[in-house]
Amino acid sequence: MPAAPPRNGAGELSLVLGVVALAFSFLPIVGEFVAAPASVIAIVSGCIGISRVERGLATNPVPAWIGTGVGVAAGFITVLVFVATSDIA
Repeated sequence: MPAAPPRNGAGELSLVLGVVALAFSFLPIVGEFVAAPASVIAIVSGCIGISRVERGLATNPVPAWIGTGVGVAAGFITVLVFVATSDIA
């Protein structure tokens, strides 16, 4: 039987959405609607990708870790920009 191909989709998705979230996180209104959901999905899919790597189902730990970290950073920047541009203070 041939071996199953690696399931690298979650790690790759995490990296792509993390970069998209980081790019949009500096824009005040767009960041709330694009960067916030993209960063959450990047973090979740990155955790799934890391879990798959640890179980031996995937072969891409670096994109999963980087996507998770960039997703966290983008979420933090989005919150900072939201607080800086809102009147909630």
